Amino acid sequence: MTDVSPEDLAVVAQQLGREPRGVLAVAYRTPDGRPAVVKTAPTLPDGTPFPTLYYLTDPRLTAEASRQESAGVMREMTERLGTDADLAAHYRRAHESYLAERDEIGSLGTTFTGGGMPDRVKCLHVLMAHSLAKGPGVNPLGDESVALAAEGPLRGTALPAEWPTIEDLRS
Repeated sequence: MTDVSPEDLAVVAQQLGREPRGVLAVAYRTPDGRPAVVKTAPTLPDGTPFPTLYYLTDPRLTAEASRQESAGVMREMTERLGTDADLAAHYRRAHESYLAERDEIGSLGTTFTGGGMPDRVKCLHVLMAHSLAKGPGVNPLGDESVALAAEGPLRGTALPAEWPTIEDLRS
């Protein structure tokens, strides 16, 4: 996690196609140093609640998250949550960790975190952002989504070269 500079905000604005709001820090940078995940305030400057603590900004990664969503990855992950008690427990711990971290900044008075946590998978953008911000081992399904993304040309460019493979994560 690094402080956000005016240059970072300019890059994020270009990535998003709009001015970023409520950015507290750059939570993950690509191997070439560009911002790819920002940490945002639970309440935006205009007072709007914003429960998404980690926000994916790199267009390559947002496109990959969308591709995975349209390929049915979320459905498969949600089905596994219903049959794998260990996975469900680990995913619940990720939710609780996310909520505690956000509440340290400012409580929204809700247990909603994002991405569908803790009972389903609703948004891979949020889960990937969480995993990239925290590193492997915190959010098991975010980790898997990043690993799937790293099977292609994003490993070592938009994603860490050393990110675990999907086989490593599931073994």
